[in-house]
Amino acid sequence: MSRLVLVAGVALLCGAGSALAADEKPLPPPNAKKLSEIIAKVEQRDGFRYVNEVDWDNGAYTVTYYTSDKAKVEITYDPVTAEPK
Repeated sequence: MSRLVLVAGVALLCGAGSALAADEKPLPPPNAKKLSEIIAKVEQRDGFRYVNEVDWDNGAYTVTYYTSDKAKVEITYDPVTAEPK
């Protein structure tokens, strides 16, 4: 019985460690533009139809959107300048 409790405890600690590591994803810098400003820029692009996805990775926003002719467009934006990289 104590072996089962020990194994369950170790498994729980390992799972909690993984969950905490996932929360350490870097955040946008304090001087970053608001995400809504970046999305507003995307919405003004020629042929814009709708935003499909926004992702924060490697210190930049990647916005995926579709145009009125059904083309998929993916643009990476600098969070401070709100300009495409």
